[in-house]
Amino acid sequence: MLKQLGRLKGTRNIIIVGFVVLMAVSLIVFYAPGRTARERDPSKDREVIARVVGDEITVADLAQIRENYQQMFGGQIDLAQLGGDKRFLDGLVRDRVIAQEAARLGLSASDAEVADKIRKQFSDAGGQFVGLDRYKESVTARYGDLEKFERNVRYAIAQEKLKAFVTASVRVSDEEVQNDYKRKNTSFDVSYVLVAADKLAEKIQPSDEDLKSYYEQHKTDYRILEPQKKIRYVFIDQEKAGAKLQISDKDLHDEYDKLSPEHKQAGVKVQQILLKVARKDLDAQVEQKAKDLIAKARGPNGESTEEAFAELARGNSEDPATAKNGGFLARPVKKNPNKPDALYDRAVDMQPGEVTDVPIKFAGSWYILRRGESVPKTFEEAKEELLVSLRNRRGYSVAAQLAERATRRLKETKDPQKVAQELAAEANMTPADMVKETPYIKPGDDVPGIGSNQQFEQAIAPLNNPNDVSERTGVKGGFAIAMLVDKKEPRIPDFEEVKNKVAQALKELRSKEQLQQKANEIASSLSSAADLKAAAEKAGFEVATEQNYKLGGTLGKAGTSPALDEAIYSLKAGEVTKTPVRIGENWVIVGVTKRNEADLAAFAKERDQLTQSKLSERQNQVFEDYIATVEERMKRDGKIKIYSDVLARMEESEPVAAPPRRPRLPFPTK
Repeated sequence: MLKQLGRLKGTRNIIIVGFVVLMAVSLIVFYAPGRTARERDPSKDREVIARVVGDEITVADLAQIRENYQQMFGGQIDLAQLGGDKRFLDGLVRDRVIAQEAARLGLSASDAEVADKIRKQFSDAGGQFVGLDRYKESVTARYGDLEKFERNVRYAIAQEKLKAFVTASVRVSDEEVQNDYKRKNTSFDVSYVLVAADKLAEKIQPSDEDLKSYYEQHKTDYRILEPQKKIRYVFIDQEKAGAKLQISDKDLHDEYDKLSPEHKQAGVKVQQILLKVARKDLDAQVEQKAKDLIAKARGPNGESTEEAFAELARGNSEDPATAKNGGFLARPVKKNPNKPDALYDRAVDMQPGEVTDVPIKFAGSWYILRRGESVPKTFEEAKEELLVSLRNRRGYSVAAQLAERATRRLKETKDPQKVAQELAAEANMTPADMVKETPYIKPGDDVPGIGSNQQFEQAIAPLNNPNDVSERTGVKGGFAIAMLVDKKEPRIPDFEEVKNKVAQALKELRSKEQLQQKANEIASSLSSAADLKAAAEKAGFEVATEQNYKLGGTLGKAGTSPALDEAIYSLKAGEVTKTPVRIGENWVIVGVTKRNEADLAAFAKERDQLTQSKLSERQNQVFEDYIATVEERMKRDGKIKIYSDVLARMEESEPVAAPPRRPRLPFPTK
């Protein structure tokens, strides 16, 4: 090829130039402005999104965490509503900060420590390592990348060592533990009054002169910046249109026959053995018992018969409901993406007769699962579900066709009432139910009967002249065909048009100004908790009661507040707060009618466990404060760099979120 190009020098030059141009165009297209992360696979994107000293965090790292949380929630939640990619990145940065600080103090994890941790976590019922091949297969299936998984193990060990170093001197006294127990286990019967602005506002009746004065001072607050439209529309109800449809058993049988094999299954039989952990220090002992039971249950091929497993369940499982039934769950198990259940989903993924090869830690207990045979779903069992599905699909089709006809007729007649009368019988509706009218609305408004609906807004956007008709558009429960009745341009509305809004605003303002004074008046008139009901009702407020309230809980509509808990804990039976407690914008006055002190005899039995729990709580707080200080120092010294432009592109691509802090590494248990 090169010799040919050498002989054809001119041709060669043309080809080379053309190749260069092609490459340049390709690069421009690939990196063109506006090209979003949606067009590239984030899981393989090595672009750096943050640096902690010399440790890089890439788009792929962040994408992996995002994917883990999507799987955790079954893909049924928009993680953006929890906070966005920034929260994921904060967790990744924190991991690197911990690793860097551990390294600085000589506390990094060694290769031997990482290997030992992995061998222990991936051990079989006999305590032996499951083998390199099974280990790689399990990690790759669950985490996708062996190197990243082992790096995270290294981070986890470093965190344990650093935390032990930082919190080595942390102590808690017996008095602290006892006081904490008393606070958490003393309960109260209380009565309380919530002095809220909305309740007080109901009693305020400003005069027209006050309203007009307030309007003149704040009229620009009511400026309408976009055109308002009054819409009359014909509504086709999908459910009613479908209700008249006749669906025969043959239709349903045909639907059943079309179902794929997995949709003809009710689920799989699952047996379980549950072992509870009475105390934290017994966890390892209970885990070993679970491993011993697995060794008994599994034959040489890793399977167990129903009878053999049932015998073990009846003699060992601590779940009374299933143990007496040979460990069988009450219903077949089937994966539900809307309600992901990580525990029993594992059994569904197993082969019939297979028993979990290691115990599963779930919600503080240890589980052993056996998968049984698949349970078929008969036609009769599926019939109701098939009927609903088929009626919905056919009802949608009928409603859509009627809406299309209604659109044509409304464009011809410009008369919604006439169109409704023509189609009412077929729509299974009355003309009065079909013709609806909105108030003057603008984009973003909550339209009565429709709500905030972008499709409806887009449909009426082109309507600018009276009697203009839209195309059909989907709304809640069916279809709407809109016609413009009137349009008002942007303006400052006159007083009468916004009088109700002005009145509400002035009432809220005055109620907030008077709220604390009103709460103080009620509180100052009380001498005991028994007086609260009469005083509150006289002032126009309701008294609520709560029995067995414990600190840290939610006190009905009053909510929760450390200040409220302090006030309640300081009261004896029959006493009432002399000073109202503020919670948000509201004030609360509370009286204790009965006080049940904590049982100190029970405390004596739990002292050691409670002391350890309190110590762990204190150590966690000390460690969090320490890491926050280190991270702040590293930011100040320029050792942490966040590339906001890269983060912004990811958020534009796919808004997600993470909880406030990454959980510790979830080692697989199967």
